[in-house]
Amino acid sequence: MSDTGQQQTHTGGCLCGRIRFTAAGAPFYPHVCSCAHCKKLSGGPMMTWVGFPLAGFSWDGEGGEPTWYAEFPGAGRGFCPTCGARMCALDDGSEAVFVTLMSLDELTLVPENQHFRDEAVGWLPQVPHKDPAPAS
Repeated sequence: MSDTGQQQTHTGGCLCGRIRFTAAGAPFYPHVCSCAHCKKLSGGPMMTWVGFPLAGFSWDGEGGEPTWYAEFPGAGRGFCPTCGARMCALDDGSEAVFVTLMSLDELTLVPENQHFRDEAVGWLPQVPHKDPAPAS
């Protein structure tokens, strides 16, 4: 990750490395999600997500874009067709793409909230809620 003033660049990819991405711009809203969809997609108790502006996002690995699965109408979830790694969420008309936190090359971002707390497993502590910073 590089940080030059306001411009940040994050890179990441799937387990086998065929699908890679570069995200230019500030990451936003790192969080975990405990909804039924995320639990099924991950095979675990939650998934971790972070958003990036779509305008500065590119797929740049030899595998191109991930394979898309329409979780429900208008909600695409991307995965690598070679290794099966779940990588991203992109909803129709969105100006942002959310990638799984663990697909980033540098794991420096920390989840700030938890979606679907009422569906979370009882055997893990929940992520504390962090109020967004006030607008300046």
